[in-house]
Amino acid sequence: MVCKAFEVSRSSYYDYRRRRSVVDTERVVLRADVNRIFRKSRSSAGSRMITTMLNEEGVVIGRFKVRRLMSELGLICKQPGPHAYKQATVERPDIPNRLNREFSVSHPDQAWCGDITYGVPGVQGEHGSSNEPRVYLEY
Repeated sequence: MVCKAFEVSRSSYYDYRRRRSVVDTERVVLRADVNRIFRKSRSSAGSRMITTMLNEEGVVIGRFKVRRLMSELGLICKQPGPHAYKQATVERPDIPNRLNREFSVSHPDQAWCGDITYGVPGVQGEHGSSNEPRVYLEY
């Protein structure tokens, strides 16, 4: 028999209630494994690392399922977030902009432009070894 209001058969409803009360043992075992690895890493492993460690143990699982299991268990990775670099939003009012972005000149040594840049380790071709200021001059 089909319920006219929702067009759902009664057998589907009772089947849903029966499935809701059945415990998924495979999911319980996965949750225990995720919790064990997370505690073993002293709360530093995220979903990718836990996925890798479980795959090395022979458990086939994806990182999105690990992420869902971590969410169900209330596990939060304690890795620091990305570094937020300060972005300049306003030009310096004490330094006048004399060139006004007009860099086309008729002959050399007419206009000079300079910039002081600090190297970010591992970003600009430096391998974490150099962080001293550099001056670039363009003419």
